[in-house]
Amino acid sequence: MAYLRLSGLDPLIVTDDSNFINIGERTNVTGSRKFLRLIKDNLFDEAIEVARDQVEGGAQILDVNMDEGMIDGVEAMTTFLNLIAAEPDISRIPIMVDSSKWEIIVAGLKCIQGKAIVNSISLKGGVDEFIAQATFIRRMGAAVIVMAFDEKGQADTYNRRIEICERAYRILVDEVGFPPEDIIFDPNIFPVATGMEEHRRNALDFFEATRWIKENLPFAKVSGGVSNVSFSFRGNDTVREAIHAAFLYHGIQYGMDMGIVNPSQLIVYEEIQPELKKSIEDVLFDADENAAERLLELAQSISGSRKEKVRDLSWREVPVAKRIEHALVNGISEFIEEDAKLALEELGSPLSVIEGPLMDGMNVVGDLFGSGKMFLPQVVKSARVMKRAVAWLEPFLLESQRLNPNERQNRPKILLATVKGDVHDIGKNIVSVVLQCNGFEIVDLGVMVPPEKILTTAVEEKVDIIGLSGLITPSLDEMVFLAKEMEARNLSLPLLIGGATTSRAHTAVKIAPAYSGPVIHVNDASRSVPTAQKLLSEDSNTYHGAIKEEYLKLAEQYAKRKEQKPLLSLEKSRARAFRLNPEGKASKPRQLGVYSLTTDVRTLRTYIDWTPFFQTWDLHGKFPRILEDQVVGEQAKALYQDAVRMLDQMERERWAKPKGVYGIFPAHREGDDIVFAHKDEQKRFITLRQQNDKAGDTPLYALADFIDTSEDYVGGFAVTAGGELAERADELERKGDDYNSILIKALADRLAEAFAEYLHQQVRVNYWGYASEEELNNAQLIAEEYKGIRPAPGYPACPDHLEKDTLFEVLNATEHTGVILTEQKAMYPAASVCGYYFGHRDAKYFGLGKINKDQVENYAQRKGISVEIAERWLGPNLYY
Repeated sequence: MAYLRLSGLDPLIVTDDSNFINIGERTNVTGSRKFLRLIKDNLFDEAIEVARDQVEGGAQILDVNMDEGMIDGVEAMTTFLNLIAAEPDISRIPIMVDSSKWEIIVAGLKCIQGKAIVNSISLKGGVDEFIAQATFIRRMGAAVIVMAFDEKGQADTYNRRIEICERAYRILVDEVGFPPEDIIFDPNIFPVATGMEEHRRNALDFFEATRWIKENLPFAKVSGGVSNVSFSFRGNDTVREAIHAAFLYHGIQYGMDMGIVNPSQLIVYEEIQPELKKSIEDVLFDADENAAERLLELAQSISGSRKEKVRDLSWREVPVAKRIEHALVNGISEFIEEDAKLALEELGSPLSVIEGPLMDGMNVVGDLFGSGKMFLPQVVKSARVMKRAVAWLEPFLLESQRLNPNERQNRPKILLATVKGDVHDIGKNIVSVVLQCNGFEIVDLGVMVPPEKILTTAVEEKVDIIGLSGLITPSLDEMVFLAKEMEARNLSLPLLIGGATTSRAHTAVKIAPAYSGPVIHVNDASRSVPTAQKLLSEDSNTYHGAIKEEYLKLAEQYAKRKEQKPLLSLEKSRARAFRLNPEGKASKPRQLGVYSLTTDVRTLRTYIDWTPFFQTWDLHGKFPRILEDQVVGEQAKALYQDAVRMLDQMERERWAKPKGVYGIFPAHREGDDIVFAHKDEQKRFITLRQQNDKAGDTPLYALADFIDTSEDYVGGFAVTAGGELAERADELERKGDDYNSILIKALADRLAEAFAEYLHQQVRVNYWGYASEEELNNAQLIAEEYKGIRPAPGYPACPDHLEKDTLFEVLNATEHTGVILTEQKAMYPAASVCGYYFGHRDAKYFGLGKINKDQVENYAQRKGISVEIAERWLGPNLYY
């Protein structure tokens, strides 16, 4: 199957199962006044932060546009793209080079290391120009958006749309040799209900053209600007939201792959008022000549804000199987035991209830989730209802199985485990819930699971698939080891790999070669279901073969990339170290030494950064804008309300006892080491230096660069939200309440990060006091508008988890906070954060990127460990 494959440092593959693709548009001078000002003022460092904000907000592609008369577009595009190429956290996603000026597109493509999208080309300049531009884009290895526009003008009918798109497709594929999967058509979305006769089929023509493109132009994709469709109803948000929801719902059915919408809210299709929905769909599908007039009349009677919902219990009147389905889809647990009892009386067997109405209902949940009509928080609530019903049925099920030993559930079984030394399990628990909602039986071994237990349990339980999760870098080695063990034992079970530290590239290069059975990296919870289903289908061998071939190519490309773009030597990298300005040094601390402290939820909740909280639940967007998001806004609001209620209860009932410790020490720099004084001893923080050859004379950073060679200071900290929250979450999980269990863990993570933010502020303003005049609100703190940084071991600037040993030793962190380090240097409880304090004005966050063997050997020597051990801890950063 030919898929649209894009990439930054990481791949983005658009398959038939993919949902809409989010494109970050704020790095566009025509759409963002702030970005335009930064580019015009040559403030590229701040412009980079706009890009970083887009990526952190959930953008899957970054749109970059420099079309403005008062700037040199070619120079601005070149400079900006070269700068973000040196930022791994930004350049991991694909770039869309967006310009109406060909010379800017050319300049942009020359700077991009991955596979980009060009936005856009068309036939309006003639065939020769179209071919020349497409040929260049193909040679540069990019995908392209083609506007339905030719020499006669913009396509505004069905026939004109398909005529132009087919003509462009045939030229691209037959004459240029352009890969068809790299072609994205924009067939033009125009307003509906304008009152003009010629506009009656605007939506229907788009739908039908989309379907025609998908049926007749193999592998091509379709995009469009959804908000245009409701232009006639400006000022009536309720109607516009409903039109967007209905248009998007039907557009997807017709084959629409991606779309750009306004930041106004989009309601769930099923929640549109029935009368309004019918009127809108009559217009979209041109039901009759009066459809537009009826919608306009109805719109006049509808206010811009929605009325408060009145509880509807009419669903309690339908047959019990349908009641169970409704309860599962809507996450209503109030009546589920009553309905389970009635279903048991009707069907006579608890297994029949589970495999009948309960699994039928969960299949509906799975289908809605897979089609984008339900979101993860809803699915987790559905699972809670399912577990409550099963818990009520369990005594009857055990008795039935005692009397009938052959009566067993016959569902595919998946073992899930967080590998040895790793304590993070939110993602794994979410995957578990999603898989259960789609008919899989789950054997969840929890966290810190040794390989022997994983493999022994897999054999004893006769599982069909093993799924491994990991968040910290050493977890990757555990996964490689387990794959080798599976090979040594001649197992053939599919192996699924997931977790924040894992990647498709690492899976292809390191894990897959160690095991001859299927090894597949799974990006998120939504992808776990189709992947597992394909692995257990009749075509599993074909699917495995295709994945294996894909990973072999990826490994080859990885090897070639290293040959084509070698890193600088450590000596040359150190020669380009950042030169510290002595005038930017932080003042002498008001107090030196180590100090512990406690706080409470009431204090910390005001410091929460909510954006990562929603990302945990696969709801992508930046807070608070996500609450008004056109696709996920409704669910984001509901989830946020649940989170606030739980925080209120945490605060009121004192669920948590957050504890922290910090230290500030005299320090100076020696090469790439930070030497500091602690209890009359000299200690060292060992840092690593960037070795990628950046454009111009851009510095190659190490954290040590932010410490002066003469008298200076460095700090460290460790904080935790408290083990009490982990215990409460585990108790809820044992009771089958996955939703609130995951909610507690997600909030605990946010509180730990909030504690780190709060303590850093206290250090800057009071304890160290180098920024005593600082007055920043939480939004400014999240945007890091303060002086100084607090990088953490294991993160991009300092990926070495081994430095946590030194940090915990000098802070006596375990005694002060109760946090312990596992053998793999994960912190337990998981909702804990540790890191360093740098107070220099010019200190900044950066990504280390890949490093050469000469630095690894040098690091091992400074650390007093073997090169082999150093390689194990720095695995993902190795360039050899």
